[in-house]
Amino acid sequence: QVQLQESGPGLLKPSQTLSLTCTVSGGPFTNTDNYWTWVRQAPGKGLEWIGYIPDSEIPLYGASFKSRTSIARDTSRNQFTLKLSAVTPEDTATYLCAGLPFELLRKWTIREMRERNFGSWGPGIQVTVSS
Repeated sequence: QVQLQESGPGLLKPSQTLSLTCTVSGGPFTNTDNYWTWVRQAPGKGLEWIGYIPDSEIPLYGASFKSRTSIARDTSRNQFTLKLSAVTPEDTATYLCAGLPFELLRKWTIREMRERNFGSWGPGIQVTVSS
């Protein structure tokens, strides 16, 4: 079974760039139909899709993140990364990485997949932005 683990800093100052890494183990990282995904959940708010990158290496981002987000894969390390620039306190949230099969993404929203534990999910990492 594929396992994912997020890593990165837990505390940033406003205007800094958040860099997170998701390490994938226990299953294939390439030549799969998984979309390697980043989402976040702020206190009292719903799950928010940041973006994902499939095997094509062409990432797709949520509209509210597109201007300051970059997602990339390092296939030599079985990792994919998230960079979010110019963070503000509103970026304080738990960030999660996931491997979501395309066949399920066609049928379910990411929020529904999280609620049903469809796909593979990391445990999440708390990120706080504060001066």
